Amino acid sequence: MNQKGADVSPNQENGLALLPFLVFIVIYLGAGLIMQSRGVEMAFYQFPSVVAISIAVLVAFLINKGSINEKFSIFAKGAGDEGIMTMLMIFLLAGAFSSAAGAMGGVDATVNLGLSLIPARFVTAGVFIISSFLAVATGTSMGTIGAIVPIAMGVSEKAGLNLTMVIAACVGGAMFGDNLSMISDTTISATRTQGCELRDKFRLNLLIAAPAALLNIVLLLCFGAPVEAVPLETLSFSMIKVLPYLLVLILALVGMNVFLVLTIGIFSAGIVGIASGDLTVFTFAQSVWSGFISMNEVFFLSLFCGGLASMTTRYGGIAWLITRIRRLIRGEKSAQLGVSALVSLADIAVANNTVAILISGPIARDICREYKVDPRKSASLLDIFSCIFQGIIPYGAQILLVGSLTVGGVSPVAIMPFLWYQQLLGLFALVSVFFPYSDGVCRRDPWNWEYDVAESGVAERRAILEGENK
Repeated sequence: MNQKGADVSPNQENGLALLPFLVFIVIYLGAGLIMQSRGVEMAFYQFPSVVAISIAVLVAFLINKGSINEKFSIFAKGAGDEGIMTMLMIFLLAGAFSSAAGAMGGVDATVNLGLSLIPARFVTAGVFIISSFLAVATGTSMGTIGAIVPIAMGVSEKAGLNLTMVIAACVGGAMFGDNLSMISDTTISATRTQGCELRDKFRLNLLIAAPAALLNIVLLLCFGAPVEAVPLETLSFSMIKVLPYLLVLILALVGMNVFLVLTIGIFSAGIVGIASGDLTVFTFAQSVWSGFISMNEVFFLSLFCGGLASMTTRYGGIAWLITRIRRLIRGEKSAQLGVSALVSLADIAVANNTVAILISGPIARDICREYKVDPRKSASLLDIFSCIFQGIIPYGAQILLVGSLTVGGVSPVAIMPFLWYQQLLGLFALVSVFFPYSDGVCRRDPWNWEYDVAESGVAERRAILEGENK
């Protein structure tokens, strides 16, 4: 491979490397806003997002130094990153499960069962709670949205609920779980980059997230009542068609791998559909294929975003952001705000919260050690703010998946005012910086900066170091 341009380093600052993402945002949001101002239906789908990101990728190839082969290698490594490929597989499996379960009548059966058990005025808050539990269990916001949104759509229609608010509640619950789950990529990335334990970060993080979740539930109970009352007493359902959803929920709650959970869900939907006469082997296969195809836009967009994020990092765009943030830091509190801003801007730039944490985590660790910010707090802030913005930006995978599953029924801009949980989480996180009410675990077991562990782990660390020196 031609090595020309190989001296380019992600440590070299280059604000121009951020231009491609800016081009994408301007084209995608600009076209959508223009179409929306003209009253065009599905305004944000008139200019395909994949075409917009393709233009941004082309700009990245044009403005960055090096040979075409070198730039393509950087792009391909980012697009083929394990985190990106994992997300793409979740897209496909979520689409297949949604399509297969819908084809055999599972959505209608589940909706009718839910409405028979839950008063309509509680359904919106119920969607948030169910999504939260599922996301905590699976560690994936994408799988949660893929499983819950089809049901939430049917609930909204039959119960006379505000569809956008219900879907926003689902996204909020998914981000709650993504932020707190012990098996979430974001949790693992945040704790590993900061050098702290998962359980300690969870305890501190929960004290920030729980008040936001409770207040969000109150708001959903107050404002999530049906717009128009619909009689529900005559609803009928077949319990066997609810089983695939119950199976997915139970397997997720016991901690089974999300890929295995969704795969079992797909085939259980097929078996139930064939046994009940609603599907044949061929129509089941067609429904799975339809589910795959329904994810084509978000699939390709995520692929291009992964490659573009790799180029942005490699050519110094993130380093440029980091330097600007460090200039604003004066002490412990401003260091926490700097870390929060750093990961927020990284997520806005790369549209992937795990990637944003991996990019900003090592720099955040250096900042926090310089200003003596407890790593458990910095890990929480990294995870929290990456999840906040990942659950808000209209070109993020979660909001795009919502658009795909609702077939444009919920636009990226229309849902933003209803993303109350993400907004409340940001508020409580900022309050915790200035009034550290959540830092009890840090005060009870303070960080030892000499050994770079909590005091409770100093003896073990000392023993390890002494053993290595013998």
